[in-house]
Amino acid sequence: MHWDVQTVTPLSDFVLRIVRVDGLEGMFDMKPYLDRGSFRELKDPAYFKQVHVLYGAITWPNGQDIAPETLEAGLQLQSARNQA
Repeated sequence: MHWDVQTVTPLSDFVLRIVRVDGLEGMFDMKPYLDRGSFRELKDPAYFKQVHVLYGAITWPNGQDIAPETLEAGLQLQSARNQA
């Protein structure tokens, strides 16, 4: 699907750099989620860096993931050219 993630790169301050299969690129700030349920585990920087893409979704080894609609709503685009 167009919102599937192609690559995810963990950055400092609990931010993820996202590239979707449709070419859209942006940043997703995980800080608002770090005090919620299983996402608390992501406060460990070493664990946070274990993020990966599984079937087009952002996931971590212990099952945390980001819903596509949550990613869509929170993605901060890198440039106007990617919005077209």
